[in-house]
Amino acid sequence: MTIALQTIGLTKRFGGITATNDVTLNIEAGARHALIGPNGAGKTTLINLLTGVLRPTAGRILLNGADITGLPQHKRVRLGMVRTFQINQLFGDLTPLETVGLAISERRGAGTDWWRVAGSKPGLNAEIAGILERFRLADVRNVRSATLPYGRQRLLEIAVAIACRPQVLLLDEPAAGVPDEERHEILAGIAALPKDVTIVLIEHDMDIVFSFAEKISVMVNGALLTEGTVDEVANDPRVKAVYLGEAADA
Repeated sequence: MTIALQTIGLTKRFGGITATNDVTLNIEAGARHALIGPNGAGKTTLINLLTGVLRPTAGRILLNGADITGLPQHKRVRLGMVRTFQINQLFGDLTPLETVGLAISERRGAGTDWWRVAGSKPGLNAEIAGILERFRLADVRNVRSATLPYGRQRLLEIAVAIACRPQVLLLDEPAAGVPDEERHEILAGIAALPKDVTIVLIEHDMDIVFSFAEKISVMVNGALLTEGTVDEVANDPRVKAVYLGEAADA
């Protein structure tokens, strides 16, 4: 078993408030791992710790065995840890073609000259086309991102993350704000993620969680409550009580 992402006793305090409390996770390479919990459970704080947005009060973070606890965000991306956000972080005036092209060019070290590079590198153009096809964005490749349906915008953000060629991808509520009639596109997009990429999904939509995850970790009040397979978590009375809205003795 190869561990792609590991946290050891990860803790974050804001004054007298402990947002993340002694969290230890071992996420295997290639895993489809979901992180769930009620609002205020500490999920987003944990993701911000993993990606370097926040520095931990205590504990360590290891990526493929290397300690990245003290590294800034951009160096973690270079090492293969990439995330999406609850709220889109897209350039509204760029098209999907331009957006994915920029992400790939930046990964290749040509971000400042990406519009010229994209037109002169057949390999780059093929990679852009492949990613747009994978996430069902080819038909809107020349449409301004700001005018796309919200579900397509969410897919574009996932496409940009994959363009960075992550080893570990953190998806922070990819279905948040997506209308019901567009949610099937998010499900299809998540299903299209490369199998060799380790995926950690933070999501409130339990249909997405149960259809995607092989293993689930449950957070409550900043700490891990339990973790296990989908069936184990779904049938855990503690999870039903605190997250799924059922009485503990139901």
